[in-house]
This record gives sequence, structure tokens and C-alpha cells, in this order.
Amino acid sequence: MKKEKRYFGTVLMTLILIFFYLPILFMIVFSFNSSKSLTHFTGFSLRWYQAMIKNHSMMNSLYVTVIIAFLATAISTIVGTVTAIGLSQSGRRIRRFISIMDDFPLMNPDIVTAIGLMLLFITFNVPKGFVTLLLAHIAFCIPYVILSVMPRVRALDPNLADAAMDLGATPSYAITRVIVPEIMPGIIAGALIAFTMSFDDFIISYFVTGRGVKNLSIMVYTMSKRVNPSVNAISTVVVILITIILTIVNIAPMMAKKARENAPEGEMKQRKVWPKVTIAVAACALLIASVYGLRSNGNQPYSGQTLHIYMPGEYIDEDLVSNFEDETGASVVIDNFDSNEQMYIKVANKEAYDILIPSDYMIQRLIGEHLLKKIDQKQVSKNLASLNKDILNIAYDPGNKYSVPYFWGSVGISYDKRKVSKADLDRYGWSIFLQKKYKGDIYMYDSERDSFMMALKALGYSMNTSNTKQLKAAYNWLAKVVKTMKPEIVTDEIIDNMAQARKALGLVYSGDAASVTTQNKNVRFYMPKEGTNIWVDAMVLPKTCSHEKLAYAFMNYINSYKVAKANSQYIGYTSPVVKVEQTLAKTTFKGVEAYTPRSSYAKDEVFGYNDKSRKVIADLWSRVKVVASNAN
Repeated sequence: MKKEKRYFGTVLMTLILIFFYLPILFMIVFSFNSSKSLTHFTGFSLRWYQAMIKNHSMMNSLYVTVIIAFLATAISTIVGTVTAIGLSQSGRRIRRFISIMDDFPLMNPDIVTAIGLMLLFITFNVPKGFVTLLLAHIAFCIPYVILSVMPRVRALDPNLADAAMDLGATPSYAITRVIVPEIMPGIIAGALIAFTMSFDDFIISYFVTGRGVKNLSIMVYTMSKRVNPSVNAISTVVVILITIILTIVNIAPMMAKKARENAPEGEMKQRKVWPKVTIAVAACALLIASVYGLRSNGNQPYSGQTLHIYMPGEYIDEDLVSNFEDETGASVVIDNFDSNEQMYIKVANKEAYDILIPSDYMIQRLIGEHLLKKIDQKQVSKNLASLNKDILNIAYDPGNKYSVPYFWGSVGISYDKRKVSKADLDRYGWSIFLQKKYKGDIYMYDSERDSFMMALKALGYSMNTSNTKQLKAAYNWLAKVVKTMKPEIVTDEIIDNMAQARKALGLVYSGDAASVTTQNKNVRFYMPKEGTNIWVDAMVLPKTCSHEKLAYAFMNYINSYKVAKANSQYIGYTSPVVKVEQTLAKTTFKGVEAYTPRSSYAKDEVFGYNDKSRKVIADLWSRVKVVASNAN
């Protein structure tokens, strides 16, 4: 029986270790993948490590993460240790009160703490950035240090400090040379927990930072919105760094103990100098890192200026941003939004940005609410002259008085040609999502606008309709799809899933479809004859723009031929620059239908902003998802 129990325990422990470490091993292996796929290994390459090193934004996020973690750990360890020692000499009521107050942040959900800290900083008008991020990390790390140190303090003889002072020690000497060495294991444990919590935090950091200051968790979150294997590379680097730190922390005490045991008595004091040396080296390293982080070039036209851009996540080649910084001497800070609606909230609340990159319908709303500056077209005249005339002077911004196109495209059907015939697509159009032979083999995109566009077009209506009966009919169409066809409702994971042809077809943006087709030639793109959405994302200047000349310089830079070509190749969406579109259609995206959206097709439309229909669609889409949940 004992052997059976041991065998079972060994197997269970092995399975647990595999469960914990297999994902990490998987991540490390795919950090050396030669392709962009996160699930299909195509060959060994260091390209993503090279991309990581070139990416200023990614390396800055790692720098911020390490600096914040070290500073928060050091400060919270000192404050938490002093607090724990002080509580041991306090009355019972005070100890009980402080203990309850210390436990409360530990039990409180992170989201509540995050919102509370955010409101605190907003109330006292503290600009969100590095300082607020550091203060928040110190605040939530201190309770963990107190929790770790208190048991060690309670285990001490309460008369130890008095005895030391009776022998001539000052209070500070008694604490640092008598009390602290005795409770050092608890202090080290608390510091390690604080470092881990700070390094790992996402939720609180996401709510309390701003002005482009991001730690690694926020950076990885924004990167995960689109396929980017650099996530694997930087995560592997972090795993290696943490492994080295843990190895040192665990081995160093054993080596020090062994050295003390073997050292002659006279050398003992000399060997205790190493902690001071370590602290001095760490301080120098932090100072050097700070100087490096604050570096700037003084001889360039925009040296010392910072351009703040607010745009969708993973929507620009970071190498191009780095090159722009090198050319101009300016710093570029990019904040990312998940949706146009999220962007609107910040802009409406007067958060300061120099350039926004919203979609067409949101630009119309921002213009209507007087939240944008007019473009000085003399500054961007060459830029506009090089752009596709089909995406200029559209209803959302007549005359392009407020916007300069950044990318454009369409919405269509990505399909595996081995499973779906072109004849079926021509015959059914959008209604192919209701054909039972594809049941359980389709993706729907988790977007209320695009899903209702598909339904309205399938029914022969305008996607800009505000007619309640037509919107209700579209709801019924979508409800039937999710109820009878068992689709998987996804967001950006559709890119990698369709590249692996895991399902027959899915609703997808043209740029994402272009990326999919370049990875898998069996997956094609189709635009139904009933019409679809032709969209434009454009650069605009919010009223809070304080560096207009620098903003115009960026607009002209990003739509210059060489830069626009590199950006379009990297992202996969269609460039507004005509020559770039034509060149890439013949080279990188040759034979990829998705890269060149059709133009001047009568049934295609551009979304307009209608607040009334937007609210109705949002409500109906939530009901569609309820139907989908119940069907599954």
C-alpha cells in the first residue's frame, strides 16, 4: 500500500509540474520560431529577439518594469519592516487595528484597489505616469512585507532590544544589529514577494499609469491583440532573468554560510562587507539605467519634444517609430485603445494627446462635438496628393479638413478553399453563415458593428439604417446564426486560427485576411456581392495637441513611400499611398485578394455616426450573445 501511495504521489507531482512548466517551455520554443505563427513551428530563428531589441517601446517597458519593481521592493520592505517592528512595541488595540488594516488590501480584489487609486489620483489632480505607478506599487507591496515580517518579530524574545540597550547599544543600533539580523529571513521573504507582485501586476498598473509609461504586463497585453511572437521573446528573457535571480537568492546564503564556517575568526567582520558592496553596485546600476533612460539628442530639429499618439494596439511597425525618434530627436509615446469608444472617453475627458488614429465614424463624432483641430493642409499637401482618391473627401470628413488617412480596408469572409467553394460564396453571399453544412465550422467576429453590417447586408438593407424594424430583422438573422450554426465568437485570435485553417470560414477584416493568406495559401478572401463595409482609419489632431509641427512631421513621415511600404508590409492592411498599394499588390501580397479592397462598388458603404442606432445595436448585440451562450 505504501508503495502504491508513493507511486500515486510521484505521478501526481509529475503531472502538476508538467502542467506548470509545459506552457513556459512551449513559449520558449516558439520564441525561436521563424514565422509569425504562435502555434505552428516552422524553423529556428532569432528574428524575434532582434525585433525585441530594436523595439524601443518594448525595451522601455522592460526598463520601467525593472526600475519600478526594485524601487517599490526597496521602499516597501523598509516601510513594512519598520512598521512590523513598531507594532511589536505597541498596545494590543493598535496592533489589532493595524493588522486589520493590513489584511484589508490583501483581501480586496485588485480591480477595486485599482479603481480606488485611480480615483484618488484624479481627485488630487496628480498626473498619471511613473510617479503614480510607483506609488501604487509601493502601496500594494507594503502589506505583503508586513505579513511576512510580523511572524518573525512575534517569535523574538520581547526583551531582546532592552537587553541590547542595557549593554550600551543605542536604539538604532539595537534595531539594525540585533533585531534585523534575527528577522532577516522574514524580510527577505517579504522583499521577494513584493518584487514578484510588482513585476507581475497588470490590473492596478493599467488603471494608474498614463502618458505612455507602461510596464511589461501592459505592453504584453497590447501586443497580444495581434499576432506578435516578440511577446515570446521578451517573456523568455524575463523567465531567464527571474531564474538567475532565484538561483542567486537560494545559493548565495549557502555559500556565505559555508565561507563563514571555513573562515578564520579574524576575517569574519571583513566578510560582512559584501552586502554593502552589493547595495552600492545596485545603486550605481540604477543610476546608469536612469541616465540611459533619460537620454536625448540635442542636435536634431525636435530634440526634447514628446509626441503623444493614441491608436489601436499593434497597429504600427515599432522599428519605424524608433527610426522617427532617431531622425527627429523627439520621443514618441504611444498609448493603445481597444475600441473607438474607449478612445472617445479619454478624448472627451480632455486627456492630452497630439495625434489620434480613430475610425471613420468616430472621426465624424469627434468633429461634431468640436473635439478636433482642423488640419493645416499646407503642412500635408504632398502627403494628401500621394493618397488614393477613393478614400478622400468621404462623408465623415468632407474635404479632409480634419483627417489624413492611415490605413483602409474592408470586411469580408476568410475561407478555406479546400472546404468552401467559390460557387457557394457567389450563391449565398453573407447567408453562407446559415448553410447547415458549415455548422460548427465558422467564426463570427465579436464586433456589434461588423456583425450587424453582415446581417443587414444579407437582408438587403443599408448598414447605416436607423429603421427599428430593419435592425430587429438583423437581430433575428444573427440570433438564428448563433442558435443553429454553433459559431465560435472570437476577436483577434481569428488571425492565427484561420492561418491554421481550423475552421472553414469566418468574418474578418481585410488586413487580417491578408496576413492569414500570406501564411496559408489555401485560405482566401471574399467580398459578398450584397456589399460590405469599406472603412478608413485616419490621423487627426485633438484639441489637446500641443506639438502641431511635430505631429505634421509624423503624418508626413508615416505616409512617405518607404515608411508606408514597410508599415503596410508589417501590419498587412492596405496603405492609403497609391504607389505603395500598387507595389505591394505585385510583390509581397501578390495574389492576395484581401490586400486590395474593391472601390467604387455601389453596394459598399462607409459607416456614419448615428448615436440612436448605435445604442439600439449595442443592446441587440448583447442579446445575440445571450442567445449564443444559451445555445452552447
